[in-house]
Parts: sequence; C-alpha cells; structure tokens
Amino acid sequence: MKIKVKEMSYEEMLKQPRLQHKLPMKPQTWLTTIVRLACIPTLKKLNFTYTTERMDLVKDQPCLILMNHSSFTDMKLAFGIFWPKKMGIVTSVDAMSGILGKLMRLLGCTPTHKYITDMTLVKDIDYMLKENKTSVLMYPEAGYSFDGCATTMPRKLGILMKRLGVPVVTVITQGAFHRDPVYNMLQIRDVKVSAHVKCIATAEEVKEKSVDELDALLEESFSFDNFAWQRDNKISIDVPFRADGLHRILYKCPHCGAENQMEGKGITLTCNACKKQWTMDEYGQMSANNGETEYPHIPDWYKWQRKCVREELENGTYLLDTDVDIVVQVNLDGVCKIGSGHLTHNLDGFHLTGAEGKLDYTQSPVFSHTLYSDYYWYEIGDTIGIGDNEFSYFCFPKSNVSVTKARLATEELYKMKKVRRKAK
Repeated sequence: MKIKVKEMSYEEMLKQPRLQHKLPMKPQTWLTTIVRLACIPTLKKLNFTYTTERMDLVKDQPCLILMNHSSFTDMKLAFGIFWPKKMGIVTSVDAMSGILGKLMRLLGCTPTHKYITDMTLVKDIDYMLKENKTSVLMYPEAGYSFDGCATTMPRKLGILMKRLGVPVVTVITQGAFHRDPVYNMLQIRDVKVSAHVKCIATAEEVKEKSVDELDALLEESFSFDNFAWQRDNKISIDVPFRADGLHRILYKCPHCGAENQMEGKGITLTCNACKKQWTMDEYGQMSANNGETEYPHIPDWYKWQRKCVREELENGTYLLDTDVDIVVQVNLDGVCKIGSGHLTHNLDGFHLTGAEGKLDYTQSPVFSHTLYSDYYWYEIGDTIGIGDNEFSYFCFPKSNVSVTKARLATEELYKMKKVRRKAK
C-alpha cells in the first residue's frame, strides 16, 4: 500500500487546508456487502476460523470491539467475523488518505491521530454507538506488534468502557502476525489464521466493575505471545526469507553489545560487528551458529533490549541524534515532503528542526505513552512519527539508527517521568 506524496516548501505546506472534523457516517449496506464479498478469497486462502466465548450475552446490541493489531489483514478478519453486523471503525489519519479514505468514510471509518489524546474521538465513538446504532471496532494497540506480543496500550481504557456503557468484545488472532510480520518487508507467508472472540464484559458488568477491574480484563485478553504460540503448536513457517528484516526488531547484539550492526537475511541474523550468527528455525526460534544462544525466544531478546534502553535513560546516556527527511500530514489529501531536518530524542523528549529554521517542534516525554514507529512506512522507509492534532511529522532517518529503539525509549521514559510526577 502506498500514499500520495507531494513535494513542497514548508511555507506551501502551512497553506494547506487543515483536517476538518466530520461526524462518523453510518456504514453503507451496499459497500459493507461489497467489502465482505471482496474478503472471501483472502479468508479462504487463510482457511480462517474463529471461536466464540460469552457472545450469546451480546446478541444484537452495539458493542465496543477491541482487536489486536498484526497486519493490514486484520480488517478483513473482522468482516469475516462480524458481518452483517454494522461496525464503525476507528482508523489512523494516514490510512484514510486519498480516494480510499472517501470510501472508508462510507464504510463507517473515522480518522484519528495515533497516540495523541483526542477527546473528539471519544465523542465520535459515542455517536457511532448511540446515534448510528452501530458497534465500534478499534485497535487499542494502534500500531502493529513488532515482537509478536501486545504493543503498549494507553492506561485506564476502563474509563472509556465506563463512559460508553456498552458490552466489550475482544478479538485476538493467531497466525495473522506470522502471515505478514511488519519487519519482513511485506512478504506474505502461507499460514492458517484463526481468532478467539470473547465478550469480556456485558453492559451490566461494565457498570458494576471498577475501572481497574475492567483494565485487568483487557490486559488478560491482550497477554499473548505469537512466537510462543508458534513454537508450542509447532506451526512450521519454512520459507527461505523468514529472517529478512529481523534486524528491525533485534537491532542490538547480545554477544558484543553493538547496535545497528545486525542484518537479517534469508534464515539468519548476523552481527556485522562481531560476526556472530543466529539461525531462525521454522518454528520462529533462534539458535546461535557458534557458542551460546543468548535468547532463543525473540520476545525475550526484545525485552532485553528494552532493559538496556531503560538503563541508558537512568544513567543519562540515551540519545537519538540524526538527520532526517521530513514528511508532514496536514489533511487527508496525502502527505507533504518538505525536505530535510534534524531530529533528537533524549530525556527532554523529541526536538525536530527543519526548513532552514522555520520548523521547530518539541514533544514532551509525557506527551504519549508510546511512539508511532513503523517499518517501510507506505513503502517509503522506516519512520518515527511525532506531532499533534494539527500536524503529523514523519521523520525518515538518514543515518543508521533504530526506530524500534526510539519506541522503546519513548515508552520507558514515559513510565519514568510519570512515576516521578506521582511521587511529587
């Protein structure tokens, strides 16, 4: 999938019309039917099946559907499960750009900026449920999973559940991550996909339970590990490109400690600094070609990297400092490429400059609980996305830095700063 890119100056970008809020549309039956029919070939190819739990308690009531986010296939899976039930869909602003965005609005989609507090969105969700009389599908993780485990989610989603007062349904997929992992350069694997659909709370239970209890129910549902599922169920993915791009998530060598020297190619991951190699087997597990296998399980390797980033933050040595190409999204008519700039990230948060000093944007470390990092974003490149409800700045590093590390640092710094604020 690509996005419309227009080259222009910073001044021209500022003249672009801003995104205007529109109330969510009720999904058009003719279009939802066409989309459902269009999903059939994919669902058949995936041999898609799903199980349900407590869904008899929902019946025909509009509900809040919270689905884990693995790949672009997720929306097709949702239509395979819930059609002909009408759903409003919370979608990122960039995903609704261009002509496709106009069709998505007719489909019941409403745009929002990722990882930004948006009270208008809460009102839109309430409008879809109460006025449009439709369920609402949203991905609480917002971004795709990097390591096959749940992406960090905002705290106190139970408050939203309380405010809406409708049944809450979770959809957790198995196999969708492995079919198209975000690190693997859009290379599709032949993997059976399934899902478990569960009503975790009826409207009455939402009213009775505390916010903490509702958050605990959601956390329990989103406590999955796709690589463990693959290993334990002996799901063979014996493709010759399974480690392509693996260095995007495993950017740090556990043997020599070098960063951004890893290279995933074929079925092996190589550290170009110390030359150590690991092979990724058909069940998604890592083994060193020589010497100790530090982390056979990829999520454990990822957790170790998080720990290392946390230590850098605590001792004050963490720093991202790189020249970048800057793309800005102002509205739904594509994005604006405004040239080069410079991005830093440290204990004070993000600082982006560009356009010969005309662009000077800072973002506090407590602005968001996580970061919009993405690999091969719309087939352009790895990106770090920052910004507010007016401008989204997508920064494409020119040097060899890890957008994964930037996400980990953002999450850990947010936790540190929040704890200190509470302690005051």
